[in-house]
Amino acid sequence: MNDWPDAQPEGPRRMRHVQRPQVPPQPQQPHRQQRQQQYGQRQGYGQGYEQGYDEGYNPSFTQAQGTGYDSGYSDGQVYGAPQGPGRGGHGGGTVPPQYAPRPAPGRPAPNWGRRIKIGSIVLVVAVVGWSVGTYAWASSRMRNEVDLSKVIERPSEGDCTTYLIVGSDSREGMTDEQKKKLHTGSAEGKRTDSMIILAACSSGNTMVSLPRDSWVTIPSFVGSESGKKYAERGGSKLNAAYAMDGPELLVRTVEFNTGLRIDHYAEIGFAGFANIVDALGGVELNIEKGFKDKKSGADFQAGTQTLNGEQALAFVRTRYAFAESDLQRTKNQQKFLSALASQAATPGTILNPFKLYPTLGAGLDTLIVDKDMSLYDLAEMFFAMKGISSGEGKSMNMPISGTAPQNSLRWDQPKVKQLVEQIRNDQPVTVTSNR
Repeated sequence: MNDWPDAQPEGPRRMRHVQRPQVPPQPQQPHRQQRQQQYGQRQGYGQGYEQGYDEGYNPSFTQAQGTGYDSGYSDGQVYGAPQGPGRGGHGGGTVPPQYAPRPAPGRPAPNWGRRIKIGSIVLVVAVVGWSVGTYAWASSRMRNEVDLSKVIERPSEGDCTTYLIVGSDSREGMTDEQKKKLHTGSAEGKRTDSMIILAACSSGNTMVSLPRDSWVTIPSFVGSESGKKYAERGGSKLNAAYAMDGPELLVRTVEFNTGLRIDHYAEIGFAGFANIVDALGGVELNIEKGFKDKKSGADFQAGTQTLNGEQALAFVRTRYAFAESDLQRTKNQQKFLSALASQAATPGTILNPFKLYPTLGAGLDTLIVDKDMSLYDLAEMFFAMKGISSGEGKSMNMPISGTAPQNSLRWDQPKVKQLVEQIRNDQPVTVTSNR
């Protein structure tokens, strides 16, 4: 007889379940293998437990409720709940890759090396594009009108690049008001107010002024417009050549009397000269001794000062205020042109479009050059003049030996010959002017 009271079976106990985030269903595997992959082997559980667990395991129930499951044997941890840095079951078993925590997306650190490289490339492309565009624009505005191929019987080429720089009294494009303001008068046609040979040499640059009253021979020539041949004309002032047949005959006359070949020709009139100075914002110049001249409008005090376009034109044109009128004027012209080039050929002008474009526009509209002269040649000419102003070259008048008829000036031929030979052979110029 059983003394134990009749035991009544307990009703089914509802087991606690923890709802977990849904994960994609995994392919069906044998129960034991699936349990091992999801939860791992827990140390301390025997084989009997594993078998008993298998017998009561309901895979359909587990899949319906999620992978988090408490069998009643839990020691306080939930199978599949996060433990430490990973997600696992008892004892931190192997975590399947699909359950491994992923780091929160964040903003990557900037790659400064790559940014600097790309920025540098963009900057270089922009600078090159701007430079090419500026060069093309300026080249299209150059007035390549002088044809040096028409000059006959030319001397042989030398080792230096030579320029004949001419300042004419052309009033082209000037209004009556401008003529009055600049004291130019209203004479028709155009004559040469200044003539300078600039030799750009590796041994040093040299600027030689040719007085307009130089007594020279005008050689035979072929008319640039008529094609007619004219006989040699001895005993004339140098500026008469320009008046007779323009730039081509002037070049022919300079070459004939010096024996030096002229590679390029550049001419600027009154208006263009004044406009360039104003576009630069004026040119600073040290005037050693003050002077006045009613005809040119000059009125200067001694000292360093900034000349605007009107004042600059008066400075380079004045001749009657000096005892040696033409020679002193050529010295003033050289001095001012060097200062002008020194200020124009600087990074502050070249790299500043607000200065560069107005300066180029003002000069190129009135600057007349030979057909073979490029913008590069023009820049070389300016830098050569700049070098002279900074002491890297020499400026002088053509050596004079005395006077000639019509108050003209006779050249010192032995010195002229030596000077020309030194320039032609790219040698340092040792010849000096006696005036």
